[in-house]
Amino acid sequence: MSILLALALQTSPAIGNDFHTRVRQAKLAEGAAAGPDYQKKMWDRIGNATTDAYKACLASNTPADKAPFTLVANVNAEGHLADIAVQPATPVANCMAGQFASWVLPVPPATPAPYPVEIDFSIKN
Repeated sequence: MSILLALALQTSPAIGNDFHTRVRQAKLAEGAAAGPDYQKKMWDRIGNATTDAYKACLASNTPADKAPFTLVANVNAEGHLADIAVQPATPVANCMAGQFASWVLPVPPATPAPYPVEIDFSIKN
């Protein structure tokens, strides 16, 4: 099997739709040549909104479960998010998934398509 085919199989969204596979696909995309540039553009656009949404989700779920969680999603060619999932699916995590559902990210790199992203949330004491 060629290296390109092996990489394509690893990053193909049709291969392994379980949460942990999707997280690995997103981390591979982050580490690819276009990944760091896309991450910068993404955080420039949603950084403050993410912080504000997280604070609102914590405040609206009293007492808030402040356990760490991971959000994974696919970004289509126009920057719209789909297939958003969180684990563990706490009320705060589900609230954040709902917030992300309406956001538009920068247009992602052409491959892989859809472009996977993952975000780890935790509160530092």
